This record gives sequence, C-alpha cells and structure tokens, in this order.
Amino acid sequence: MRIATWNVNSIRSRIDRVVAFLERHDVDVLAIQETKCREDQFPGLELSTLGYEVEHFGLNQWNGVALISRVGLEDVQRQFADDQPQFADVLEPRAIGATCGGVQVWSLYVPNGRELDHEHYTYKLAWLERLRQQGEAWLAADPDAQIALTGDWNIAPEDDDVWDMAVFENSTHVSEPERAAFRAMIETGFTDVVRPHTPGPGVYTFWDYQQLRFPKRQGMRIDFQLCSPALAARVSGAWIDREERKGKGASDHAPVVIDLD
Repeated sequence: MRIATWNVNSIRSRIDRVVAFLERHDVDVLAIQETKCREDQFPGLELSTLGYEVEHFGLNQWNGVALISRVGLEDVQRQFADDQPQFADVLEPRAIGATCGGVQVWSLYVPNGRELDHEHYTYKLAWLERLRQQGEAWLAADPDAQIALTGDWNIAPEDDDVWDMAVFENSTHVSEPERAAFRAMIETGFTDVVRPHTPGPGVYTFWDYQQLRFPKRQGMRIDFQLCSPALAARVSGAWIDREERKGKGASDHAPVVIDLD
C-alpha cells in the first residue's frame, strides 16, 4: 500500500494537480491538509471518478483536512480525542482519521503557532501534548496497532531541517518546546519513517512562495509521517516528491510518500 501526505494549500485551486499526482504515482491513500474550503465546496467528483472515496473536514477558507482512499474509509473520526484543544472556542478542522486498508491513517494540520508570545503558540503546544497522550493511549491499548500520523506538523525538529537557523532565531517551528513536543511523539513509540530514506541536510518539504525560496533551495522539512511500531516495520521505502513544488500553480509544500509491504 502507498500512503502520501500533502499540504495542498487550497484543494479547489489544485484539484487537477492532485488527480494527476494520484494517477502518476498509483497512490492508495492521500492525506491532505489546508483544503481551505467548506465540506460542500470540496471537489470530490473528480476523485470519485478515479475510484477514490473522500472524507473531508472543513469549515471555511482556513485550515481543513481530508482523506482520499481507494482501499476503504472506515471508522471516520474528526478529532483525535474528545477533548482535543480548541482555539477561540472553535474545534478547528485540523485532524481527520479513518481506517484505510487496515491502517488507521490520520491527516493532521498542526497549529502554526504564529509567534512565540502568541496565544496560538500556547494552543499549539497543548494540541501536540494532547496528541502525544492519545498516541500513548492507542499503543497501550494495542501495541500492534497500525497507525500513521501524517501531515503538516509545522515543526522543523532538527537544525538541518531549515536552510539557515539564524533566519529562524526567536521564531516558531524551531523553538525548543516545539521540538520537545515532536521528540515526545517519538519517545511515545512513533517513528519518523521517512527521514532514514531521505537524509539531510538540505532535504525539505516546504518552500515559501516569497523571495524565490524554492530555486534558492531555502526550505524547511515540516511534513512527516510518524508510524506506530507495527506499521513502521512494514515501511519498505519513502520519498519526497520535490517535483510537485515546481511549475505554475504548485503548492508551497511537496508530497511525502511511504510504501508498505
């Protein structure tokens, strides 16, 4: 089975690219982030024509997550915990999970954090901590559970995951509390299954649209697939489709793909 994750930065603007990506790489499950639309606006017809099912969680032009699968979409959940942290008393559309071909796949759009002294940063850390607790509970209940936590984590866990640490001094994405939260997920038992197949430095998944960041190779690695022990043991390969960042109408993120035996 092939599972991909991709922050498309507006599904309505990039549905043609998504369809082409699915066909070109024979993807079984695609987790999407930042759909930027309501559920009734999601362009699902193009995907159903290809034999894919779709589950989408979106409220407006902000955030939004989806799962696209041709191997089933069962037990759909739109939050990873009943008490998932909210922002401004709103359950933002940042998580959707379902069982796809026997694997519990989550599409996660971790809060950005905005600035270190912003309330959104506090929300981000609380969101990540609750996700860690839930992940720990899942593995405690079933050590053999096959779970993929995929998506845009909005964290660069290592210095090599940004082109220049000096540029990010005193900013989000690289702060120690955020990195500690990412490490905590690893310590819980989940594995970054992509990095061993795509070692850095200079390997990124995001390049800002401004200041010619992509041609200058000035990016960040912030999109990941973290797998439970049982699922990690099945990963036979992983790669980042950097080519999808090229050309007119590209998202500012590249897809991250894993293959399972």
